[in-house]
Amino acid sequence: MSEQPAPALTVHLAFERYASAPEPGVLTRHAFSFAGHYDPANTHFGALLACNEETLAAGAGFAPHKHRDTEILTWVLDGALAHRDDHGHAAVVRPGQVQYLGAGSGAVHSEGNVGAATGPVRFVQFWLQPDEFGAEPRYALRPAPTGSGLLTLAGLGELRRADAALHLLRVGPGAALPALPAADYRYLHVVRGGLGFRTAGGPRGVGRELGPGDSLRMSGAAAVPVDPVAGPEGVEALLWEMHSAVRYG
Repeated sequence: MSEQPAPALTVHLAFERYASAPEPGVLTRHAFSFAGHYDPANTHFGALLACNEETLAAGAGFAPHKHRDTEILTWVLDGALAHRDDHGHAAVVRPGQVQYLGAGSGAVHSEGNVGAATGPVRFVQFWLQPDEFGAEPRYALRPAPTGSGLLTLAGLGELRRADAALHLLRVGPGAALPALPAADYRYLHVVRGGLGFRTAGGPRGVGRELGPGDSLRMSGAAAVPVDPVAGPEGVEALLWEMHSAVRYG
């Protein structure tokens, strides 16, 4: 049984992300250490290994490359993202769908912008450490649930990380946010709109505001924003619920 982390809540703003251009026409903004950028104090959070915001210009994309022992979930914000892998899966991922690739023992895939006439494709991609290594690769593409509130995109037990889940948080303008699930690690990434909150012990009306690309990292069951409320345009955010951290050895 892993030791519960101390309660902590930290804000990470979009402009603080490390930016790279790994391919022509590709802009990536990284939340954690990645590729040639290494920050020993920011290698992961909970079981989350990467949170990348990607923008692919018309005709741009990632050439075939290999992943192994990584759970990869993709959420498209704008445009159409083409996926193809060496296990026979080919699909176009659009807003309102969640794509899952369990790389397992190894999967080679490519990703590209197929909307050359409509401009760039933007998406958020998460990499999660699995419980099981060397498993058979698998793939799924499915529609996200509609409506408002806290909506589950990949529930506990669906991923190869049995104690992790990905949720979509969607709330209308000025509305209070629903209670977040209790977990040792929670990672909230704003994709549209904004939200405001205050920290424990802080006065009402004084707090923080988050916009697209900003994130909250919450560790320990008590670390939650106080009085969180959606901004004037509402808020859409992706929330990871994780009950353990990355394991080595």
